[in-house]
Amino acid sequence: RRNNYFPNASPYQLWSRSFASDNGDKFEAVVPFMGESVTDGTLANFLKKPGDRVEADEAIAQIETDKVTIDVSSPEAGVIEKFIASEGDTVTPGTIVAIVSKSAAPAETHVAPSEEAPQKESPPVKAEEKSPKAEEKPTKVEPPKKQAPKPTPSKTSPTEPQLPPKERERRVPMPRLRKRIANRLKDSQNTFAMLTTFNEVDMTNLMKLRSDYKDEFVKKHGVKLGLMSCFVKAAVSGLQNQPIVNAVIDGDDIIYRDYVDVSVAVGTSKGLVVPVIRDADTMNFADIEKGINNLAKKATEGALSIDEMAGGTFTISNGGVYGSLISTPIINPPQSAILGMHSIVQRPVVVDGSILARPMMYLALTYDHRLIDGREAVYFLRRIKDVVEDPRRLLLDI
Repeated sequence: RRNNYFPNASPYQLWSRSFASDNGDKFEAVVPFMGESVTDGTLANFLKKPGDRVEADEAIAQIETDKVTIDVSSPEAGVIEKFIASEGDTVTPGTIVAIVSKSAAPAETHVAPSEEAPQKESPPVKAEEKSPKAEEKPTKVEPPKKQAPKPTPSKTSPTEPQLPPKERERRVPMPRLRKRIANRLKDSQNTFAMLTTFNEVDMTNLMKLRSDYKDEFVKKHGVKLGLMSCFVKAAVSGLQNQPIVNAVIDGDDIIYRDYVDVSVAVGTSKGLVVPVIRDADTMNFADIEKGINNLAKKATEGALSIDEMAGGTFTISNGGVYGSLISTPIINPPQSAILGMHSIVQRPVVVDGSILARPMMYLALTYDHRLIDGREAVYFLRRIKDVVEDPRRLLLDI
């Protein structure tokens, strides 16, 4: 019906709310539209149980896709009558997950007395109840149970130390996000002719700049001045000076992009996600810091949308937050280069003939050597080094 009146309505609108039954009492909770590039997902877990009371738009299950985790919400306020799908099922947009009834009473009103009754009557009835159950179980129930408890080694924790090493292993399904990460990284290695060049940067001036203006920056912009915004601005300057680093190979063509969308790698408990700061070349320091904070918060909460992770022309990965001294990052397809930041360490450096302790950081640029020559890669990384060591270059455009 809705499609006739709104022929251009999005799939999310069509699937976010389902039609009620004939009597208007029962509603179907279905898998919503998950993005144009996502065709299916795995029903990771239920957040509610049959008989639980839910409100309209309250999440009752989570769908794990290749990129994000999506909630399945209740279409109306009511009680979950039953689940149609099971955990681990592969589902597509529009798949019915649960039936919600508006008139059913919550399970607590029915379950509570039934649970209390056996507890109170258990002493006299134990002998009578156990005897028939014991007669039925050996004939019908026990044979399948003997086949099912094959994965019991993980349950018998007291005996684990006595078992051989092979028995102290657990096999669990790989999450879809981890599968996607694994496939993309391997595809990157198989596709690109990756080469990494390194440099080091003296962080003295940038850290002094940050220390001098951090309070005024927060007072005016409402966000802290971090190091990432300067690296993003430096990367934008480098990409504008070396447009080939911002380009990408597409078949027999080279696509030059006259805009800069910087992807920022964020590690979460579920895996690595790479949200995108759009049009970073038009942003100032405050806009970049706000964008990074907003995306990082969403990534931690698992609230990133597909659109917020799609695209990107260049990636920055900061392994220094975990203490990494040096690494060789892997290109994020379909980009052509990635910058790796690392931890800041006090090291002896020769400055004007004197040996001084300076806060130093190693930088690594991995690039697709099919498209980018070593000359352009080194110039690009050198530009980042120059800007970070003397941020005044950004102001003067030199």
